[in-house]
Amino acid sequence: MAKFNEKKVRAHFLRDYPDCPDFAVAYFVNDIMTKDWTNISIARAIELTIHKSLRHTMTDYDQLLLVGVDRAEARRRVQPKINAMIDSWKKQRAEMVARPVDQRIDPTEFAAELLVTDKIIMDRLAER
Repeated sequence: MAKFNEKKVRAHFLRDYPDCPDFAVAYFVNDIMTKDWTNISIARAIELTIHKSLRHTMTDYDQLLLVGVDRAEARRRVQPKINAMIDSWKKQRAEMVARPVDQRIDPTEFAAELLVTDKIIMDRLAER
């Protein structure tokens, strides 16, 4: 079992998710540092930690399980929201320009735009 170097985890995280909020970076890095990992890369540890955390804190995953939805089905239902949040963290602000409605192909694109818009609004409110 191995623990990762905190500076390396943080650097790797910020390189791959440059627009993730600072509080979330701190939370994820801390979560990664509290565990012993076996035969896993820093990238995979980050990915697993992000998905687990978002699934349980930012979606209806646990509620779906409580009402009897199968685990695999519950994961399938919440995955688009998780993907949208992660995708918004991978992009720099200059790339976060919504495409015109008639040029949208993927229905999850709308969900991603809502999350990005919410993040931009929250960031601007925090600056005040």
